[in-house]
Amino acid sequence: MKPVHPGAILREDVLKEMKISITKAARELNVSRKQLSEIVNETSSISAEMAVRLESGFGINAEFWLDMQKNFDIWKVKSSGRVQGIHRILPQAV
Repeated sequence: MKPVHPGAILREDVLKEMKISITKAARELNVSRKQLSEIVNETSSISAEMAVRLESGFGINAEFWLDMQKNFDIWKVKSSGRVQGIHRILPQAV
């Protein structure tokens, strides 16, 4: 099952619930509107720096944002089919 992109949580559960525009949130987080918009529209990832900014601005732990991003990224790679034909590497007999 596809995990939720953290931008969707930011958009639906934070910004909409608080009735805060992307423009105002970007200004308060001291980032560009474009940067925040790309996260909210799920076309960009949340970096460690952005996670700390979100924690400072909204009081939601940076680890929460990064865990969501990590889960989304791992799912994306596994479901892409780009990592195939790799077998378990076993230790060599001495």
